[in-house]
Amino acid sequence: RSFYDLGFPGFLGGFILSFGFCGYVFSMYNTTVANANFIIQTQTIFLAVFGYFFLKEKISVITLTSIILAISGILLMVGSSLSTGQMMGNIAAFIMPISFAVLILVVRKYPDVDMVPAQFIAGIFALIIGFLMSGKILISAHDIFLGFLAGFMQLGFGFILITIGAQRTPSAMVGIIMLTEAVLGPLWAWMFINEQPPFIVIIGGAIVIFAVLLQFYNLYSSEKKTA
Repeated sequence: RSFYDLGFPGFLGGFILSFGFCGYVFSMYNTTVANANFIIQTQTIFLAVFGYFFLKEKISVITLTSIILAISGILLMVGSSLSTGQMMGNIAAFIMPISFAVLILVVRKYPDVDMVPAQFIAGIFALIIGFLMSGKILISAHDIFLGFLAGFMQLGFGFILITIGAQRTPSAMVGIIMLTEAVLGPLWAWMFINEQPPFIVIIGGAIVIFAVLLQFYNLYSSEKKTA
């Protein structure tokens, strides 16, 4: 019955998130794991900006500082990729945090709508987009298995847990937990496929993470005041 209760907000959220799924996969093929993961962590910054324009939420001095720091870190990472052919991958990586921030805006606007089924809608739309953009229709059993692991365990199941956990966990804590992806992602890539990002990317990523942590501190302080 949850699918029938989604309505337009749920389908809109799922449709927008599907572009994030596709952007995530494309970025992993066209830039480093470190670049993609650090850029994805800017979702909290985008959420603050979108909240200001669409929900009329005020931006504090700390949030503004976080935005400036995040932009500085991203410019360092993107600038280092101009000569390595990774620009398209970096641009695609931005689709993920932007789409996720829009999904959170939809959740805030319609808090009574269960957004868990929207993950399924996002998967269906992502499948259609992938089918339209694919150069060939034939898919090997190996690719189907890898797609199942990535789609079900990594993206689908992970986002369901985030959606459920965010309902009972302070937003600042959820964000800090999600930051582990930015740390562990490049670590796994280094351990298993020997991918070593440039030092300037690490510096830029550290600035982005600091900016996001600063924003989480701001959210945590606000929640304590309203509690």
